[in-house]
Amino acid sequence: MVRTDSSLTARALVPVIRRAFELSAAKIDRLESRWDPSLGTPVFTVRGAYTSRGWTEWTQGFQFGSALLQFDATGERRFLDRGRDATVERMATHLTHLGVHDHGFNNVSTYGNLLRLMREGRLEADPWQERFYALALKVSGSVQASRWTRHTPDLGFIYSFNGPHSLFADTMRSLRALALAHQLGQVLMGEGDRRVSLLGRLLQHAETTARFNVYFGTGRDTYDVRGRVAHESIFNVNDGAYRCPSSQQGFSPFTTWTRGLAWILCGYAEQLEFLATLPESAFEGLGNKGRILDRFLEVAEATADFYLAYTPTDGVPYWDTGAPGLARLGDYLARPADPFNDHEPVDSSAAAIAAQGLVRLGHALVARGAAEAGRSYHQAGLTIARTLLDEPYLSSDLAHEGLLLHSVYHRPNGWDYVPPERKVPGGESSMWGDYHLRELALLLLREAEGKPYLKFFL
Repeated sequence: MVRTDSSLTARALVPVIRRAFELSAAKIDRLESRWDPSLGTPVFTVRGAYTSRGWTEWTQGFQFGSALLQFDATGERRFLDRGRDATVERMATHLTHLGVHDHGFNNVSTYGNLLRLMREGRLEADPWQERFYALALKVSGSVQASRWTRHTPDLGFIYSFNGPHSLFADTMRSLRALALAHQLGQVLMGEGDRRVSLLGRLLQHAETTARFNVYFGTGRDTYDVRGRVAHESIFNVNDGAYRCPSSQQGFSPFTTWTRGLAWILCGYAEQLEFLATLPESAFEGLGNKGRILDRFLEVAEATADFYLAYTPTDGVPYWDTGAPGLARLGDYLARPADPFNDHEPVDSSAAAIAAQGLVRLGHALVARGAAEAGRSYHQAGLTIARTLLDEPYLSSDLAHEGLLLHSVYHRPNGWDYVPPERKVPGGESSMWGDYHLRELALLLLREAEGKPYLKFFL
């Protein structure tokens, strides 16, 4: 169980956040100086050097978005120029990519950050540039929403790259693309000029995910524990019926892959923040705003509580809560995670994503008048951030291109590098882990310095 430090403040973390961004600058520079774009997109490191891995191109937005976050945190103009130029030159194909569920990762991390910075006044006013970013986000949200499987007349989901039968937990964070496009006034146009609400599809996807990927301890099956998450849900595309849980990157359909858990926690928490800002009229024909917010809160709290209960004391989880080697670690939940053990790897990227989700859940609860509960989750997020912003997770070796160490990509496929002296992966970084550590650090830096709250929406 995570041991939360109730006295910790964001201000107390400023020195380690500043150090992290100093290291981050050097690592962005190092990767930029030697990466050959013909190799594809950097995904994860092997012996400290970023490599690509063809599956889907879902990490390029994190590569260029990291430079934009670096500018946001430090004001160093060269990182703005680098991130903006790369977005314009390299990201267009991601806007119209029909084959992935990753638009929120790729396009909100790039075009979304640029539009946010411009709206915040961090960039010089340029109406045409602003329209360019807005148009890109409208296109991205619409294309993402078009990748749709209908479950019932009132439910459906954005299907994963596995095909129309597959609903991934990850996609909750891609709903940012739909939210921004809706906020910018976009609708999806279907056959016969049928207008499809992007907010409607966002809400339907979230409800379908809540019903089938998240458990609430109600006896749905033998493994129904409140807050547990299935990475994937499988549906019969002939009649839309739900068939079974599955997992691509976890140990099994009946255990919880912790990065999938983190995607759910963070995704519902930040959408809760977004939906709370919309007027009642925005929900006309889509449901009752109050009940919708309550549902998002129910999911966010359940997954947050599960994460906190099934993660070691320092807040860094092992890659799957049911991984078989955990049985050899003794009472591993009663002590800090051990990234150097010989039985199961930890996943620091899951911790970075979950920590942000906990901070945002805390913020949402405080805004709803539940200050005590909100502070509890917020403090848990700060506690995890403190762990990640220090060794052995923060990489201080400038020869290593990664920022956040001990991230895991795909344990079942054996894609992660195992050092010669080790039996399990360790010591490596991922593009999403590095990005989300930067995003978490920026969120807390703004809080500490009294600057505008970091959010994906406008």
